[in-house]
Amino acid sequence: MAAGFRPTRVYLEVGTKRVFACSLDWPGWCRSGRDEDVALASLASYAPRYAAVAAAAGIPFAESAGDELYVVEKVPGDTTTNFGAPGKVPRIDSDPLTAAEARRQAALVTAAWSVLEAVAAGAPGRLRKGPRGGGRDRDPMLEHVLGAESSYARKIGVRHRQPALDDTAAIKAMRGDIVDCLRAARAGTPQVPNGWPARYAARRIAWHVLDHAWEIEDKSEREDG
Repeated sequence: MAAGFRPTRVYLEVGTKRVFACSLDWPGWCRSGRDEDVALASLASYAPRYAAVAAAAGIPFAESAGDELYVVEKVPGDTTTNFGAPGKVPRIDSDPLTAAEARRQAALVTAAWSVLEAVAAGAPGRLRKGPRGGGRDRDPMLEHVLGAESSYARKIGVRHRQPALDDTAAIKAMRGDIVDCLRAARAGTPQVPNGWPARYAARRIAWHVLDHAWEIEDKSEREDG
């Protein structure tokens, strides 16, 4: 092992049909597969794509980050897991945050939004469909992301109506309040009843943003005719 190399800490959310492998320290770097090995391999394969997020945040990200993944916790999944989204909070997210950790997580969430915006700006409105012709086009996908964020924000005590896609001021206000909340977080407990710890909130928000950013990238082949 090279000097200074640190394995990437990961937890697994294990459902009966799908497993999610999520980095604990890099919000949004989270991928799934049909079993634990496939999920971990998928996570490792996305390290180069996640590097763009870290770069946007101005945070060093080792080229070797995907080379050694260290599983520190496994949590049982549920119907949400099997449906295709991470839905369980690992025990380790109850650890309190330092001020530096909170700022770092908020910066990576902000960077995930920046990556999505850049991807969307370069994508066609009409996206390539899946094998059965399904899937959203670009703008409906972006609206879906905003709707999810409005819902996720309530889990940390931030309340905004879903902004319209062309209402940049409302989008900025909602995301600004989310970031302010994440920056101020210190406790490892939810700030509202039935809410999420800040670590998990940052990870879930960034995962959803990047999952769709990468989907838009992958489906951005223009169709002729």
